[in-house]
Amino acid sequence: MALRVAFQMDHVSTVDIDGDSTFVLALEAQKRGHEIWHYTPPGLFFENGKVQARAERMTLRREKGAHFDLGKPEVIDLATFDVVWLRQDPPFDMAYITTTHLLERIHPHTLVVNDPREVRNAPEKLFVTTFDGVMPPTLIASDIGQIRDFRERHQDIIIKPLYGNGGAGVFRLKPGDENFASLLEMFGKMSREPVMVQRYLPEVRKGDKRIILIDGEAVGVVNRVPAEGEARSNMHVGGQAKKDSLTARDREICAIIGPELQRRGMIFVGIDVIGDYLTEINVTSPTGLQQINRFDGVCLEARIWDVIEARRRKG
Repeated sequence: MALRVAFQMDHVSTVDIDGDSTFVLALEAQKRGHEIWHYTPPGLFFENGKVQARAERMTLRREKGAHFDLGKPEVIDLATFDVVWLRQDPPFDMAYITTTHLLERIHPHTLVVNDPREVRNAPEKLFVTTFDGVMPPTLIASDIGQIRDFRERHQDIIIKPLYGNGGAGVFRLKPGDENFASLLEMFGKMSREPVMVQRYLPEVRKGDKRIILIDGEAVGVVNRVPAEGEARSNMHVGGQAKKDSLTARDREICAIIGPELQRRGMIFVGIDVIGDYLTEINVTSPTGLQQINRFDGVCLEARIWDVIEARRRKG
């Protein structure tokens, strides 16, 4: 079954072909004979009752420096496509939210992955609060007094933007750190949004696991170990990917959240687990496929496409 597939993504020229999950998702689609198109978020628009995009046909190859070819730009009607991938990187801001509203107008006639309405309703850090017994001690607040009280109770804390991504703006405040007030002033000037404050988890020194779930089922894990002197484990700030396996607690967490992910139409999800705690549920543009593939000798993108093709066959 040949499908017409459009990828809404950051420009293909910017991807790391050895690490990017969108690249292997598109490459697998190409291998299966699907017709693949590429457009960036500014190319999406609504006119005369149609959700459209200025897009190019795309051809990919695993060749550094020459990994893609794009055809002539054309205006395409996304309602005529079988699948649209929502794969640009966050931040989860009003531009991202507007994208979900537009793509919702074509879903599920055109299968949007992940379901745009559910993406909009599941910001990475807030979505975790849906589930009981999985989070570390956590506060979401703007009031300095509440945040100060949380700090007094837990001493060693992490403060981060509620809608941030990639480890940007994440701060660890140890007991006695005098930057507390200044840091909150900085956050307040940057945004009116509350911040997320959590008890620091010393287990992060052993790593921050990225677990991939496909259609609600845990299928692979990679550990990301922070660099020396760094509280963040994100790989673009120096975290190192390490082979790992699912623990009993990891499986317990996945069993708690998996049915809800499946119910919401979340085909491809990446969660972050530190020690015994779930810290984020990434539904916007999760990563980790290539790292797990290399460590475990698997092809997770093929499993994702199996799910998508099965859904398309059902109509």
